[in-house]
This record gives sequence, structure tokens and C-alpha cells, in this order.
Amino acid sequence: MSTYITLNYVQIQNANCVAGMTYGFPSVTHFLGYVHALSRKLNESHKITLEGCAINCHQYQIHAYKPKGFGEYVFAQTRNPLTKNGKTAPIIEEGKMHLTVSLVIECKGLIEGGDEGVNLLKEHLEHVCPTQKLAGGVINNIDKIFIETAQTDDEQKLLTRKIRRRLLPGFLLLDRSQYLGEHLSSLQKTNSEAEIFDAWLDFSSLKFQAEPILEKGEELNDKTKANWKYLPKPQSGYLVPITTGYRAISEVFPAGHVTKARDSTVPFCFVEAAYGLGEWQSPHRIQNIDDVLWHYQAEEGWYLCSHHAKKELLASNSDEDDDFDFL
Repeated sequence: MSTYITLNYVQIQNANCVAGMTYGFPSVTHFLGYVHALSRKLNESHKITLEGCAINCHQYQIHAYKPKGFGEYVFAQTRNPLTKNGKTAPIIEEGKMHLTVSLVIECKGLIEGGDEGVNLLKEHLEHVCPTQKLAGGVINNIDKIFIETAQTDDEQKLLTRKIRRRLLPGFLLLDRSQYLGEHLSSLQKTNSEAEIFDAWLDFSSLKFQAEPILEKGEELNDKTKANWKYLPKPQSGYLVPITTGYRAISEVFPAGHVTKARDSTVPFCFVEAAYGLGEWQSPHRIQNIDDVLWHYQAEEGWYLCSHHAKKELLASNSDEDDDFDFL
């Protein structure tokens, strides 16, 4: 039996759109962190647990503008209130955005009370969900909340069709980090020194290559004219670089050992961002909602979000000592 909670058309104001080296959409950890915090509350009140989460974006607006005479976009900043001494507070650059998303959340546990219990849980979620911040932003509105259960394979297929129709128009964020390992193997056939970072750049960069226009008898030189040709990405699809989690860069310290930690009652570990690859895909393409659910995966010093286990890729990267980490 599978139970799903759908938070449909969640409107978020001033969410954080910067995640490590990437920007344009909140990190997957923001959404799973929201689900985890909600799960802790529901576990106390209704004895149920929330696990995987599908992320579907309907609309977004990044707070950025292009100054006159300036080639790059910059984030729009806000003036902070005066300090307690009456002085102007410094502006700390932040990347903010408004967005509308739908979250499909996997629910584990028995919802007691039948249809009445489901309605009571729905009313409870309508009250609790907006009280939590999502990606640092404020939830202004949730259009509808659905709680649905499938007990057989046929019911699962029917429920998947209902959910994917509900997610349209929009795009689901899928994990495509396995493309990095495949492309790295291809790069190393011609360049033995190629690294996983090079493979990641091939997916995240906009690349063009010059094709020289040579007249009859002309030799290539600095003044040769050329046509610039766009270089497609190694794989097809709407692929984007994303932050997929964290990698430990220190040992795990006992609770209270590190001063000024956010929570002195739990063990502490220093981490850095780990990067991967995502794909935006229309919901009408999915065959099973379970295939697009993001889950936490903690193993061997890695704390990641993914659809499936990546033990082979973890092992291949565990001994590298790079400034940035990619999965």
C-alpha cells in the first residue's frame, strides 16, 4: 500500500535561489529538509512519517536585473533596517526568487479513522504547512492538499495518472547525476587527465566552437574568418547543474564539542557542497510516481539526495581530494 500527500501549487515568496556554485532554483536539500521538519511534527501528532518527495515547478521569478551598460545580470538587493546605533546596515548580497511548486510526498504509516481521519489530517496540514519556511521563503498560499492511497498495482497506475495530470503545466526535477560518470569515461578515452569537474562543466557551460572559413589556397591564421557553431551537451534533455547534498570534510565531533554550533545537543561535522546534474522533464512522461521521488542517502561521509542508490559512484569518488565534489 502506498500513500501520497500532494501539496498542490505552493506559492513561495523570497526563497533562496543560490545553492553553492549554482543559482536559479533552491537546492533539493531545501525541499527534503522541509519534508523532514513536517514529518517530525506529523510523527508526534498522527504517528505517520514522511519520506520521499517529488519536486514540480510551475512558475518562478528570480529577483535579478540587467543594469544599463552592463552585460551581466545582477541580483536585486534590499535595503536592511538601520542598526541599533542608527547607522545604515551593510548590504549582504543575496539571491531571492518567487516560485510556485507542487510537492508529492510519500507517507508511511496508518492514517487512523478512515475518511474522517484523512479529512482531519488534511485540515491539520492546511494549518501546519504554511507555518514552516521553504528554502528560506514564506509560503503565502497552498491551493489544495490531496491525500491518496493505492493498494494494488492497477490503483498505483491510476493514481500516477491522476497526480501527473495535476502537476501540469509544470516541470519535474529529476536526478541525472549518472550522466557525469558516463561522460567522464568518454573524456578519459582522449584525455587521461580529465576529471569529474570537466564532465560537469560540459553539461553546465554554454559552449561554441569556431569553424574557419578558408578561401582557396588560404592558410589558417589570426585573421581567418569563422562561423561559430553551438556545441550540444553530451546528453539530450533540459539538463541543469544542481546541488545534491554535502560531503563530510572533518570527523564527527561529539555534541557540544564545537562552539557556536546551531544545535549543541547533537554531534557536529564540517561539510561542503556536493554537486550533480538534474533534468527538468514534463510530468506526462513519468510512468510511476515512485521513480521521481527524491530521498536522503547517507553513506561513507556523503549526505546526498537522489532517486536511486549510487554506491559505485560513491566508491569511485571517495578517495579524491578536490576543492569541489560532484556526483
